[in-house]
Amino acid sequence: MRPIQVRTHAVRTAHENIDRTLRSADVILTQFDRTLEAEREIQKGPHENLQGFLDAVDRLRTIERFFSSNRSYRSSDGVLNHVNALLSKALVKMEGEFQNQLSQRSKPMEPDRLFDCLPSTLRPSSESQPEGGKNTSSENQQNPEAAVYSPPALIEPKFVPLLSKLAQQLVQAGCQQQCSEIYSEARASALESSLKNLGVEKLSKDEVQKMPWEILESKIGNWIHFMRIAVKLLFAGERQLCDQVFECSQSLRDKCFAAITKNSLATLLSFGEAIAMSKRSPEKLFVLLDMYEIMCELQTEIDTIFVGESCSQMRDSALSLTKCLAQTAQKTFSDFEEAVEKDATKNIHTDGTVHPLTSYVINYVKFLFDYQSTLKQLFQEFKKEDGTGSELAAVTMKIMQALQNNLDAKAKQYKDPALMHIFLMNNIHYIVKSVRRSEAKDLLGDDWIQRHRRIVQQNANQYRRIAWSKVLQCLSGQGLTSSGGSGQVGSEGGNSSGASRAAVKERFRSFNVLFEEIYQKQCSWSVPDTELRESLRLAVAEILLPAYRSFIKRFGPLIENSKAPGKYVKHTPEQLELLLGNLFEGKQERA
Repeated sequence: MRPIQVRTHAVRTAHENIDRTLRSADVILTQFDRTLEAEREIQKGPHENLQGFLDAVDRLRTIERFFSSNRSYRSSDGVLNHVNALLSKALVKMEGEFQNQLSQRSKPMEPDRLFDCLPSTLRPSSESQPEGGKNTSSENQQNPEAAVYSPPALIEPKFVPLLSKLAQQLVQAGCQQQCSEIYSEARASALESSLKNLGVEKLSKDEVQKMPWEILESKIGNWIHFMRIAVKLLFAGERQLCDQVFECSQSLRDKCFAAITKNSLATLLSFGEAIAMSKRSPEKLFVLLDMYEIMCELQTEIDTIFVGESCSQMRDSALSLTKCLAQTAQKTFSDFEEAVEKDATKNIHTDGTVHPLTSYVINYVKFLFDYQSTLKQLFQEFKKEDGTGSELAAVTMKIMQALQNNLDAKAKQYKDPALMHIFLMNNIHYIVKSVRRSEAKDLLGDDWIQRHRRIVQQNANQYRRIAWSKVLQCLSGQGLTSSGGSGQVGSEGGNSSGASRAAVKERFRSFNVLFEEIYQKQCSWSVPDTELRESLRLAVAEILLPAYRSFIKRFGPLIENSKAPGKYVKHTPEQLELLLGNLFEGKQERA
């Protein structure tokens, strides 16, 4: 039985070997069939059926792994050489297809499409969004950060997965560099064209600094709008697309994004740097604050979008511009305070009205209060080491004091002391009234307002005393009466007792001359504020009319019985009151 058992075992082992060989042959034949199928797809190329082409590449990689791990097969080396040749051919075709797909799909974004992605308050078609600096950066704008932005699809979403698969295959094949260059070149070109269509210009710093202010101001307003669109829409969209296409490699995402956006961001930041480095002047403060606001608003997003080591220089450049704008704005603010105090314009108005410097400074300060939060942030950035940094209230008070010092100096140019006080009264009143009607009221406080109202009243009192003292002396009885004098004419109470008719005539004559002179002069003076003008007229009437009535009542009878009494008593008290109503109108009048 032993020999039979041996032969039976041998036959069984042979059958098992045959079965194993047949199975291996079947597997190898299947790999051959799959290789042929994949080869046909590779030969056709990716144009007709990109997904089928990518599936064929995946099959070839599987086949490569199979024969690499089964090198004992006699055909392994030949098959591996063939498969690798097919993969090399596929790789060339994938690079071409990757480039072709990106060229076809990477179209510049039209401005209208970008505007549709903005919050309604920031769209150019919105009535609430005129062009210009502050309108684009602060008026959104209780909270611009909370506004909803919808980054556009830079490439149709249905093509993004295919691009991602192509990129993954290229990366797996070790072609990261070629893949990165192809992608970055296509997307950078589209991004730069999008910005150009929007209106972004490549200007040198020298060109910007030589530009007329009227043109430059408009371009700054546009730049603020461009920065918001670039960061919140275009750069955000490019980051999103990079993350989707290069899902397989974080480092490649960052590297490509940096290469795509580097030049575009540099163009935008270069304009801002040119403005920050240009010659400082007061009118530039507001646009500097606008630019500082938008950079502060975008800084968090810039840090988020431009993430990674590849983008570190761009993050630093944006932060550097923000700090440079803050520094220039702070210096411009200081320059303004100094310029107000040292303003040496000699063209004071002959009528004592509000000086242009006063209205300019007050309007300037009013505009500053639109930037309260920005200025507080600005001052905080330059906070002193002792922790007592410049606050908006303190700085505003300094500007107001500088203005008042300048007005005091300008007032001395008036040769008429009365007109000097009219000038100071008009200007300080204008300041107080403007402050009371603005947000500066809460900042400067009631004490400041009351103190300056007293200054207005003091100047009004000084004017009244200086301008009318000689007239009032004419209406005084002092020096007109003497005991036992002749020419006495009784009147109620005998108030003209002892008065000389000639002396009374002379007093009336002097009064008429002085009043006519003052009247003509002060009619040409101007008190532009209606309420203040009426108050001042009333103050004059309160001292002049009672004195005039008393003088006529006391000494008028001496004149009435004389020859041509109208020559001396030219005005009744009522007529005089009407004439006072013509004062401070800025017109030439005769009594």
